Amino acid sequence: MSQPPQPSSDPALRAARIAALNDSLRQNLCQAGRNQVVMTAGVAALIDDVSSADGLRKHAALLRQVQTHDSFDPDNDPFGEHDFGRFEFAGAVLYWKIDYYDRALVWGSPNPANPDVTTRVLTILLAEEY
Repeated sequence: MSQPPQPSSDPALRAARIAALNDSLRQNLCQAGRNQVVMTAGVAALIDDVSSADGLRKHAALLRQVQTHDSFDPDNDPFGEHDFGRFEFAGAVLYWKIDYYDRALVWGSPNPANPDVTTRVLTILLAEEY
C-alpha cells in the first residue's frame, strides 16, 4: 500500500498546491465533492427565501462573488493559500474562509496540500460574525 504524499519541504510549492486546491473548491462550489460549502444564518437571512425566484437570484449572485474572487495580494493573503476573501453583498460586508479538516471532520488536516487526507470547508459569513 502506498503512503500518502508528504508535505513539500519547499514552502512556496506547498502554498501553491494549497492555493490551487482552494481555488478549485471556490470556483466549483456546486461540485464540491467531499468538501463542504456552508453559510451562516446571518448570510442566509440576506438571501431570504431561496424557494422564490428573487431568493434564487440572490443565492446565485452570492456564490458568483465567491467563485470569481481573485483579489489576492501579500496584504490579504500573506501565506499565498487563497483561503480568505472579503466582499460586499446586499449592503453588508461578508467574508469567505476555507478551513482544512481531516476526512472525518474531527481534527485539523495533517496535510492541507494533500486532498486525499483533507476535507475543505468553505464558510461564507458576515464580517460581524467572524
